[in-house]
Amino acid sequence: MASGNRGDLKLLAVSILVAVLLLAVLLLVFLPAATPVLATLGEGLGIRESVPWGFGLSVGLLVLFALVAGDGLIGELQFMLGGFFSFFLILTLLIAWVF
Repeated sequence: MASGNRGDLKLLAVSILVAVLLLAVLLLVFLPAATPVLATLGEGLGIRESVPWGFGLSVGLLVLFALVAGDGLIGELQFMLGGFFSFFLILTLLIAWVF
């Protein structure tokens, strides 16, 4: 094993360790903030409570799709709107059914 490979392995180990520590810190910081959300989900959700969750997930997914699609944001607007309404309906009903 060459010394260059050993340096690369050390760099990889340090970067993985930093990523795991950062994930642990984020988990410790944001876990108390998620307690009200988990309490709401523990009671069960009806259609009214699942609408904001379905809307948020739909908007988030379509923004992600638009960003990854590149130049398809304006040219594919009619498909994005159809996808939004179908995502919104399906996700809202699934959230209400599962939770």
